[in-house]
Amino acid sequence: RRPGGAVQGRQRWRSDGRALQKLPVHMGLVVTEEEPSYADMASLVVWCMAVGISYVSVYDHNGIFKRNNSRLMDEILKQQQELLGLDCSKYTVEFANQDKADQVLNCQSTLKVLSPEDGKADIVKAAQNFCQLVAQQQRTYTDLDVNVLDNLLNSTNGFPDPDLVLKFGPVDSTLGFLPWHIRLTEIISLPSHLNISYEDFFSALHHYAACEQRWGK
Repeated sequence: RRPGGAVQGRQRWRSDGRALQKLPVHMGLVVTEEEPSYADMASLVVWCMAVGISYVSVYDHNGIFKRNNSRLMDEILKQQQELLGLDCSKYTVEFANQDKADQVLNCQSTLKVLSPEDGKADIVKAAQNFCQLVAQQQRTYTDLDVNVLDNLLNSTNGFPDPDLVLKFGPVDSTLGFLPWHIRLTEIISLPSHLNISYEDFFSALHHYAACEQRWGK
């Protein structure tokens, strides 16, 4: 199921990441299935770290991963040790809309565990900030456009918009995952995250690298 041996695995994943024409800066892992697997999601997160993806968002529409984030973090730590050995450094795992940050092992990646409320909360906060700017006469209502909202969302979110979303499950929808932030995101659908193999994961990355984004043209 996985490349054998921590050292061989590290070397292979690094090589794979460098071999791609482009690598997403921010990847979303969106599960639309009813029973999410902590072990399989942890594998996906660790593979993202290993190939060099800087930001990873984990999402399920029922908010199960976020409610049980400590269980997910334990599984990620376990898999990091198994798959990456000791070739890791300290990093911060953030939970959206929470003040606390937990320290776990990673390879220069930042992880957010999200639920449906998070994308809506970002938009509400951006709207509140814009209204405050209008009240302070720094903006007028007619200034609000796509670029202004983008800038407001980026200032409240701290994460770049996802370049790529891997959506797992039979539902043909991202079910509320960061609704504004993914309007230009490449979305690749896979049947399930259960028993996902590294080969399936890398095949999706290879497909993304070969895609030409036309930005609406």
